[in-house]
Parts: sequence; structure tokens; C-alpha cells
Amino acid sequence: MAVFHDKIKIVSDRRPTFHDLTDEVIKIVQSCQIKDGLVLIYSQHTTCSVLIQEQSDDVNYWGEQFILQDLVNVFEKIIPTCRTEGQYLHPGPKHIEIAKRERGEEAFWSLNTDAHLRSVLLGRSVTVPLINGEMQLGEFGRIYFADFDQVRARERLARVTVIG
Repeated sequence: MAVFHDKIKIVSDRRPTFHDLTDEVIKIVQSCQIKDGLVLIYSQHTTCSVLIQEQSDDVNYWGEQFILQDLVNVFEKIIPTCRTEGQYLHPGPKHIEIAKRERGEEAFWSLNTDAHLRSVLLGRSVTVPLINGEMQLGEFGRIYFADFDQVRARERLARVTVIG
């Protein structure tokens, strides 16, 4: 059994962002020479998700595909964006104090509870069967990295592992 690891760097914005990783993952799969097995795409960030969704040809004024904006709109109804301290139990004063002292974080950076909850619902990874060198995404499937953290722009990593 062979195992191959790689990563994709992503820069997010100060709003929910989606990055289509499909073509980059295909290049990684082609470079590793594994023909049959599994492809795991994973986010190590607790406010981010990896998902498979259809590509929407229409986009809004921000350039976001309608289907992905629809997802954000639904999440806004069931998990509203954290706009002020006390809106959610987390983060509490102890968490904010430790984050500031140990990691140099600004207090408002902790106002991302909505992003953590959204990530939990969608999950932080997908696994795709690899058959004869091709990922089995279906006719319209695309791999997206979603960053739901809206408090600051960040550099993120999507990790790709091919096993076969």
C-alpha cells in the first residue's frame, strides 16, 4: 500500500469563503502515480470545512456561486453570525484571556463561534474513491474548502492524502 501527502495553501477573506480545490487535487492525484484507492481532503482548521457540491454557473456580486451563497444564507438562519460577545456561551472570559496571553490574539478574534458550529455540521473532510486514476466525484461534483471565520483574513491549509 502506498500513501502520499500534499497540501494546498488557501487565503480566506473576512466573510464566508469557498475555494474550489478540484483541479489542484486532480494534479496532486496525477503526480503521485496511485491509480486505485482513496483520496482524503482534510481541513485542520476548526472553523473550516471540506465539502463536495455541484458547481453553480451563476454568481453574486462577490463572485460567490449561488449554491454556495444559498448554503451561507441557510446557515445564517440556523446559526447566526456571531456579532457581539455574549451572543453565544463560547468564548467565555477565560478563553479570551488565555488566547490573548498565550497566542497574542485580539479579543474580537474569538467572536467566531458560528464558524465553529457550521464547521461541525458540514465536517472537516471528504473521502473520494479513486478508480483507475480518476476521482469518482460524479458528473457535477466539485471539492470546496469553506472558511466560515469572518473575524479576519487568514492563510489556511487543505491537506490531501492519497492511499492506494
